[in-house]
Amino acid sequence: MDGQRRAWLWQRVADGADHRSSAGWAGVVCEVAVDEIDVDAVAISVRSGARVQELVTVSEVWAQELEELQYTLGEGPGVEAFTTGGPVLVAEVHTARGRWPGFADAAGAHGLAAAFSFPLQSGAIRLGVLTLYRGRAGPLATGGLMDAAVLAELATAALLADATGSKRERAQWIREDSSGHYDAFNVATGMLAAQLRISIEEASLRLRAHAFSHNRSLLEVAQEVLRRHLSSDLFRE
Repeated sequence: MDGQRRAWLWQRVADGADHRSSAGWAGVVCEVAVDEIDVDAVAISVRSGARVQELVTVSEVWAQELEELQYTLGEGPGVEAFTTGGPVLVAEVHTARGRWPGFADAAGAHGLAAAFSFPLQSGAIRLGVLTLYRGRAGPLATGGLMDAAVLAELATAALLADATGSKRERAQWIREDSSGHYDAFNVATGMLAAQLRISIEEASLRLRAHAFSHNRSLLEVAQEVLRRHLSSDLFRE
């Protein structure tokens, strides 16, 4: 992707979050996706296995209904994207009856013709899914696919930053290249998982919980774990 296009998308989400506090970071990501990509509705969900653990935000009620179908049936593009860790691009939902027999028929009855899901993940940590819905069949153009991939990164950053830090801190994280933040967080998570003999997912949750309960940014806590300024004993249950 052109670096200017990538930077513009990041800036657009950051500016939107600054001026529309009620929408929140994730909500603005959905708004930008609908504006910039040839789709009709967008949803962001936090998942655990085949079931939606939490519906974070949707661009409209139609997307919520489709997310609820996936939750009820335990199948669909978002479920598959989360499970496999790769994008799931379905240009014609009615042809996916072999993959998702219940969802394909039910979603078709709701007017869904095409769906495109992107996992929200950072390293070994998989948080959820960004799913784009459309009432017209057909693939996404190359530009739309690239924009969706960038917005999935932004949604991941939003979810990681949402639990901690002030609005100004979140704006700073999302305006910068987030690789440094991800690297520190991922390495710290891996260290805790190894030291406490727990899963990566559990270590991630404990890091975020510690940051939230002490009113500190996730990046600060991760860096202190790496520098061994915070003992792993602080993260034991």
